[in-house]
Amino acid sequence: MSVSNGWSALARAGLAIALLAPALAACTTTEEANKAIKSRFIGQPSDVFFSQYGAPLSEFPLNNGGKVYRWRGGETMRTLPAEYTTIGTADPMAGKSTTKTTTTVMQPNSSTTVTETRTTTSGVTFGGMPQQVMVKPARVEALFCEAQISADAGGIITNIEATRDTDGEGFSLSRCAEVFGVKK
Repeated sequence: MSVSNGWSALARAGLAIALLAPALAACTTTEEANKAIKSRFIGQPSDVFFSQYGAPLSEFPLNNGGKVYRWRGGETMRTLPAEYTTIGTADPMAGKSTTKTTTTVMQPNSSTTVTETRTTTSGVTFGGMPQQVMVKPARVEALFCEAQISADAGGIITNIEATRDTDGEGFSLSRCAEVFGVKK
């Protein structure tokens, strides 16, 4: 293992993991968001939820007098930049190319031999200059949380669950976790 600037590659990798671990540990998932919102809202009046987070998109009456609501919130847009990769090399001799040499020997008659040699080079070379190539164009993503909320005939929440959940704005894996303030 080589040592550069007093740090081994293994030590640098360990330091990078140690620095990223707290950020990754803070990431919340839809499953964690569901656990948190269930514990917070089951048993609460649905009016309390809707007055705090906004009206439902739709409601479906149940035979027992209860209702199932479809709610959506936390809507925002995120612009992701284009992604590029570098191809080529700074070393002009290390470019990606293929050289093919073909030698043809012909004897038009018994006293004459003709030998022809052709060398062709194919492939892409960049004169030693690296080139940026777009892999994914810039795009806009919609971020939101969608939940299904079941309430009994008295309007008390009996179940609540995230049914559609995008990534969060930051490092969170759950927009619902961000909307409902779920901390890990």
